[in-house]
Amino acid sequence: MIYKTFLLFLFPMIIFSQSKSYKVIGVKDGDTVEILMDGKPQVVRLSHIDCPEKKQSFGNNAKQFVSDVCFGRKVKLSTGWKKDRNKRLLAEIILSDGKNLNKELVKNGLAWHFKKYSKDNSYDDLEKQAKKLELGLWKDKNPVAPWEWRKSRKKASQQSLSFTSNK
Repeated sequence: MIYKTFLLFLFPMIIFSQSKSYKVIGVKDGDTVEILMDGKPQVVRLSHIDCPEKKQSFGNNAKQFVSDVCFGRKVKLSTGWKKDRNKRLLAEIILSDGKNLNKELVKNGLAWHFKKYSKDNSYDDLEKQAKKLELGLWKDKNPVAPWEWRKSRKKASQQSLSFTSNK
């Protein structure tokens, strides 16, 4: 048991010391940052999670949290080097203290586990715990998941366009 605990403690430090680090040069929102990679800006979309949009409750809180813990600092990436449809690199961000930023957002009630694109159950466990403790967005009576919020905005926009074109 002590051996396992030691390994769990040591693993993030080993990973951080052996892989390349990148400076965070921008925070677009809670789940999107910009890093300096080989002298060029690279947008990184945090994998496994979806933060509230900036116009949603807790959207700015998520952005501020990310900015507070990593803006201007060096981070490591845990990634399969895949990109999304917007050419953003999908990754987990590992902070210099070994903490996983993606998981910290969920743990603090500032992001949902994005189950549509993630099969990592550890995120689900963190979300359930944050919900139970009513942290962050889970303080709201009926928090709206960002993918549902985006869908409702898109639908409202289409209805608005339909209404104006029928005049």
